[in-house]
Amino acid sequence: MKKTLWLTVALLITPHLFAQNVPVQEYILDNGMRLLMVPRKGDPNVAAGWVAKVGSVNEAPGITGISHLFEHMMFKGTHTIGTNNIKENLQLIQEMDAVKAEIRQEEQKLIERQRLGEISDISDPKNRSPHHQELLARYEALLKREKELIIKDEFDRIYTSAGASGMNAGTDYDATVYFVNLPANKLELWFWMESDRLSNPVFREFYSERDVVKEERRLRTDSTPTGKFREEFDSIFWESAPYSWPVVGWPSDLDAITREEARAYFDLNYAPNNITAVLVGDFDPAQAIELARKYFGRLKRGPKDPAAPRTREVKQLAEVRMIAYAETSPEAVIRYHTVPDGHRDEPALRILADLLNGRTGRLYQSLVLEQAVANSVSASSNGYKYEGYFEFNGVAKPGKTPEEVEAAIYKEIEKIQKEPVGERELQKVKNQNAATDFRRLENNFQLMYQLLAYDSGRGWREINTDPKLIQAVMPEDIQRVANTYFSPENRTVGIYYTKKKEAGLKTSEGGR
Repeated sequence: MKKTLWLTVALLITPHLFAQNVPVQEYILDNGMRLLMVPRKGDPNVAAGWVAKVGSVNEAPGITGISHLFEHMMFKGTHTIGTNNIKENLQLIQEMDAVKAEIRQEEQKLIERQRLGEISDISDPKNRSPHHQELLARYEALLKREKELIIKDEFDRIYTSAGASGMNAGTDYDATVYFVNLPANKLELWFWMESDRLSNPVFREFYSERDVVKEERRLRTDSTPTGKFREEFDSIFWESAPYSWPVVGWPSDLDAITREEARAYFDLNYAPNNITAVLVGDFDPAQAIELARKYFGRLKRGPKDPAAPRTREVKQLAEVRMIAYAETSPEAVIRYHTVPDGHRDEPALRILADLLNGRTGRLYQSLVLEQAVANSVSASSNGYKYEGYFEFNGVAKPGKTPEEVEAAIYKEIEKIQKEPVGERELQKVKNQNAATDFRRLENNFQLMYQLLAYDSGRGWREINTDPKLIQAVMPEDIQRVANTYFSPENRTVGIYYTKKKEAGLKTSEGGR
């Protein structure tokens, strides 16, 4: 009760009461791997994780989705975990790869026949040759034998039997993270487990796991009312930047990625010089450093550092519109190109999103309460590692159209562009930001995750400097970024109508 009251009072006074630096201890191994440590006495647990600084933005056409596929493969075990006969397991993998190579040749013939219009569906078994069918049968026999050698989910069971919890991973455009909460006295187990899967991975069930990812894609994208449309919207918005393809990958690529391609991708992007590990909790930093040397120190540095994506987004010259009919409420989506994470304009864009958002924000007060044209409305500033965008979403009330919501949003944008934000309104949002940042630092897991995210981008030290940049935003900064980025020629608009009998259709205006 006292803590809640103190937070409330502090919000009314000044955000500086919340300011604090995260006392991070950094150690860099000889192989380039970075270890960040925040020891906290009291809670006998440690939030532990590591980040490979690679995501879908580092992919290329033909292998889209490979970063996310790796997130799955990294739980399939090693030479010592996940099998009862590693020698036979490795031999089977070689045989399966050889058969798969022949199957790909047969599949390529079908693709060529489809291209020439001789067949309409390459997945139809009737179009396969006898040799193709025989190869598939041989592969299924090998797959069945591999399953007999696998100790299912052994990686997870080792952790849970030691009292760990929350083991998981996640892939985004710019990074892939792996994390777990574990008792402090099991810290050496974490170092051994994680170093083992980095040094001795076995991509078991590789081709069947591709099918698991395809099913995940089907559930999250293909089977949702607007999933495929939003995917299409992304590909329209990003004309040249590698953010245009989905993190889960394009279906044709998921069908075609090979284990050899995966291994090459792993060797480059999962080398220790592209990885940062983070520990937050009750542990001894000196002991952690010794364990890092012993286990992570055996990983070999990559021959070269992964290169940043070469292709940058070209400047948009004309408004683009997408019109779709979906099993959803009428909705307007307005997206503007802005700036990447760390750009000098990003703090003002983040504050602007907060001014517009929430039940006390400008959008809700105007579009939902005053004008009654929308049921819900939101704004978000999204700064990725190499590019960024600002997005507005508004769901129309029954009897109202998405165009009415769109027009109302533009009026709110014009107000921001013409009239400086009041000091009191601005300070309220700054205080809310300061309180949120403070609360995030209190939780070990959230702090661990933030450090992983920061270090995969501009570097972990920015966790201590970014809050100050937010507090330094002035009304004229908000007005300036609104006028700089919110122009008609810089936006892409998606209009969703409730689907009846119409098929989805897309129009592109302005020649993009």
